[in-house]
Amino acid sequence: MTSVHREAPIGIQCLEKLNSLWCPRWRINRLRWFQASVLILTYFTYMTYHLTRKPISVVKSILHQNCSALPPPPDLKPGDDQWCNWPPFNTNDANTLLGALDSAFLFSYAGAMFVSGMIAERVDLRYFLSLGMLSSAIFCYLFGLAKTFNIHDISYYLVVQAGAGIAQTTGWPGTVAIMGQWFGNTKRGLIFGIWNSHTSLGNILGTVMAAEYVENDWALSFVYPALVMGVIGFIVFLFLAPEPRCVGLSVDRPSPSRQSRRSVDEDEPSQVIVGDQTASLRPNRHSANSPPSQDDEEPSESSALLGRSRSRGSAVSLSRALAIPGVIEFSLSLFFAKLVSYTFLYWLPLYIKSSTSLTPRQSGEISTAFDVGGVAGAIVAGLLADVVGCPGIVCTVFYALCAPTLLFYQWWGASSYFLNILLLVLAGILVNGPYALITTAVSAELGTHSSLSGDSQALATVTAIIDGTGSIGAAVGPMLAGVVSSAGSWSHVFYMLIICDFMALLLLLRIVKSEVLKIRQERRLASPRLVRIE
Repeated sequence: MTSVHREAPIGIQCLEKLNSLWCPRWRINRLRWFQASVLILTYFTYMTYHLTRKPISVVKSILHQNCSALPPPPDLKPGDDQWCNWPPFNTNDANTLLGALDSAFLFSYAGAMFVSGMIAERVDLRYFLSLGMLSSAIFCYLFGLAKTFNIHDISYYLVVQAGAGIAQTTGWPGTVAIMGQWFGNTKRGLIFGIWNSHTSLGNILGTVMAAEYVENDWALSFVYPALVMGVIGFIVFLFLAPEPRCVGLSVDRPSPSRQSRRSVDEDEPSQVIVGDQTASLRPNRHSANSPPSQDDEEPSESSALLGRSRSRGSAVSLSRALAIPGVIEFSLSLFFAKLVSYTFLYWLPLYIKSSTSLTPRQSGEISTAFDVGGVAGAIVAGLLADVVGCPGIVCTVFYALCAPTLLFYQWWGASSYFLNILLLVLAGILVNGPYALITTAVSAELGTHSSLSGDSQALATVTAIIDGTGSIGAAVGPMLAGVVSSAGSWSHVFYMLIICDFMALLLLLRIVKSEVLKIRQERRLASPRLVRIE
């Protein structure tokens, strides 16, 4: 490590001072070192966001349960069949109240996401994430306090859930924006695909941690995840470098024209063959007739929370972010993709229990196969997007394969335990693959689109627009599934999901068309014209 940078987080400053005192001759690749630290810190950051989301799904089974299956207390009043349930969920419409808690969280999350992204573009992302994690931990802790202080007012739970939804919106735009700042376009899909597994890991750890205490004291099911999130938030505040320039580094960001295609302003290349000699006629970007390239200045950093650093450029407006080509299409496609994914998240265990002879515990365990497939799908989709260079085509292929897979699972999933797991893993790959690709690599790429002319970064705003639109679908999907399953049957729910999958595909057709034209143009440019001079 080298000299101490004043704009670096305080934890990094301390490490650099200790290194200069104790190991002055120690030299490392600072860029790779900080990229690794950012990857790890943001991974565990968003993992804790999902860690604090999961306890409510576990505690629901205690807030309202079948009291007839439990031994009654000696002082039980005659006719009281709700004695084991926690007020206000000790009524016959408890499922409606529990569903209202989910809606309070999801709709507040979806609505606040758009505002959160614009705020993230104007503040220091380290402060933004640290305060967001602290707020999320507090709201998670407040839900657990309801048992400690015997709070039975439904409005308290609704306000806490709505507040948690708002606080949770700081996680996704903040972490994706930081990842986009530190990692260039090279293999971005694969990096983000692996990184996106934090969602499933947070869900698994949140479930395990909440289940450990749910039967003895369900307040601890919220307290301990909140404590973990608070600790990670403090570490983030000390050591997370939100962008390379705050530690004296820079990351190369070649424009798309330099990466995968020649500039449209360049003439089509030709080869002149004179006798046995071949020469290439191609305009030189460094010739005297070419305008000189202008590198960005190396401005100073400002670490104030509300003082937007000049090096990051001016924050973009919502209308300008929406004008970036592809933002609207990918946002609407994610609406339907996330609708399908979250319907599985909230209803899959119940569907498995109702369609098979498995117990509730077994149904919950087998439903994790969908999350396992989701991890693999995120990695596969990201890798394919890197190889092909066309995320729209990758998403449409996943969508096209997903529809028959959902139909096959509805037909044959309940026929055998092995087939159920196999189809769930396959469905998880195809459902969550494009979902993860759009919310990570695609969002990061659009946030640094060439239409911004290099004068600003829209990573957080674009991420918030795309994920916020998808979150509306996440809120609508489980609600529609409950209505459709009650009015009809589970087969109707699957038909609804298949229709939504096709809608997600149709919304990307314009993007696919442009990507196909780009591939054809690259092939044409790769075959130069031959002009023979005898």
